[in-house]
Amino acid sequence: MFDVSLLIGGQSRAAANGRTFERRHPVTGQVVSRVAAATLEDADAAVAAAQAAFPAWAALSPNERRTRLLKAAEQLQARAGEFIAAAGETGAMANWYGFNVHLAANMLREAASMTTQINGEVIPSDVPGNFAMALRQPCGVVLGIAPWNAPVILATRAIAMPLACGNTVVLKASEVSPTVHRLIGQVLQDAGLGDGVVNVISNAPADAPAIVERLIANPAVRRVNFTGSTHVGRIVGELSARHLKPALLELGGKAPFLVLDDADLDAAVEAAAFGAYFNQGQICMSTERLIVDAKVADAFVAKLVKKIATLRAGNPEAADSVLGSLVDASAGERIKLMIDDALEKGATLLAGGQLAGSILQPTLLDGVTEAMRLYREESFGPVAVVLRAEGDEALLRLANDSEFGLAAAIFSRDTGRALALAQRVETGICHINGPTVHDEAQMPFGGVKSSGYGSFGGKASIEHFTQLRWVTVQNGPRHYPI
Repeated sequence: MFDVSLLIGGQSRAAANGRTFERRHPVTGQVVSRVAAATLEDADAAVAAAQAAFPAWAALSPNERRTRLLKAAEQLQARAGEFIAAAGETGAMANWYGFNVHLAANMLREAASMTTQINGEVIPSDVPGNFAMALRQPCGVVLGIAPWNAPVILATRAIAMPLACGNTVVLKASEVSPTVHRLIGQVLQDAGLGDGVVNVISNAPADAPAIVERLIANPAVRRVNFTGSTHVGRIVGELSARHLKPALLELGGKAPFLVLDDADLDAAVEAAAFGAYFNQGQICMSTERLIVDAKVADAFVAKLVKKIATLRAGNPEAADSVLGSLVDASAGERIKLMIDDALEKGATLLAGGQLAGSILQPTLLDGVTEAMRLYREESFGPVAVVLRAEGDEALLRLANDSEFGLAAAIFSRDTGRALALAQRVETGICHINGPTVHDEAQMPFGGVKSSGYGSFGGKASIEHFTQLRWVTVQNGPRHYPI
C-alpha cells in the first residue's frame, strides 16, 4: 500500500487537518493507496509556494532549465517500475503504464528542447525613432488538473511546457491515481528543479469542487489547464472565465473511424481494435464510431469480430488477460446501461457485452441509430458501434454528426482522397491509415467543439503558457500634439 502525502514547497506534508482517503483496486477491492486529503488552506499553501519559487525559476537561463528538465526525464524513465507498481489504482495493464512512462519522459525532453524556442519579434513602428518588440515572458503560477486514465502522460503534459516556459506549477492530482501524480512531483523535485517549482496536492473526491474553485480563484494563479470530461471541463472553463484566467481544455471525444470502400481491411481492423479497446477504451482518443462504406462493411465487420475474440479482458495481474479492468464497477454499470439501451432499440450485439464487476469484455454493436445513447454519448469504455453508409460524403456526414471533435481516422488506399476528407472532418486531430489513438510529445494535441480548445504539445503550447507583451524603446525626440 502507498502512503501519499502532499508536496508543497519541496516538503512532504500531511493535510492540515490530518485527513486522508483511500483508493482501492477496482477488481480486488484491496486498499492500494492511503492519500492526504488537502484542505482549502493546503491549496492556498501550494499556490503560495509556487508563487515564492517563481522569480528564481523564471530567472534561470533557458539552458539551465533545459538541463534540469532533461535530468527529470531520465529519472522518470529510470523509475518506471515504481509507476507500474501503482497501476492497481486504476486497474490498468502494466504495459499501459509502461507506455505512459515512455511518452511522459519524451514530453519532458520535448519541453526541455523548447526552452530556447520562446521567441518574440521586432515590429515596425510608425513613430520616428521608436523600436517596438513583442516579447513572450513567463506568466507566473500555472494550475494543472490531470485525470487518471493516462496518469503519467497527462499529469506530465499538464506541467512540462509550463515549466519550460519559466512558470511554476501546482498539480491537482486525480482522486483515482494520486500515487502516480505525487510520484511525478517527487521525480521533478529529486531532479533538482527547486523547492516550490512543482507542488502536488491531492483531495478527497467530495472536496474536489471546493478545492478546484479555490485554486482557480487564487490571484497568483495566472493560467489553467485541464484534461478530463466535457462535463467537468465546462465547469473549469466557466470558473476560469469568471476569474479572467486563460484556460487550455482537452475534453471528451467520440472518435470516428472512417473505412472507405478501397481501404486495406486487415490494416483497418488492427487499428480499429487497438483504438477501440486498448486500456479498456478509457482514452480520450478511443475509437467509438466505426463508419464503414456499405460496400465493404460486412467483410470489415467479420474480420473485426474475429480479432475481438482474441482480446480477453480480466484481472490485469492475470497472465491470460489481454485487456484489464475498467476504473471501477460503477463505470461498467454505466456503460452496460448504454449497451442495453441500444439492444432494446434494435441494435445487434456482434461481440462482448459481458460485465463482471469492473471487467467488461470488448464490445461491438451493429445497427446503431440516432435513437440510441451510444450514437452520441461518449461511452469511455471498450465499446464500438458500426455505422454504415454509401459513399464518402455520407461517411463524412456521419463523422461530423457529433458534438465532439478530438481525434479521427480515415482508411483508404488513395491518400489524396483521404486527405481531402481529413480536411473536412471536424476534429482537431485526424490520422490517415492509422489509429485514432496516437500521441507524440512534439505534436499539437487538442480538439474542437465539445472536445475543448487550445493545444498541448511542443511549440503549440508556448502561446498558452507565456504572456505576450509589447515593449518599446524611444530613441531620440518624439513629437506630441499637446
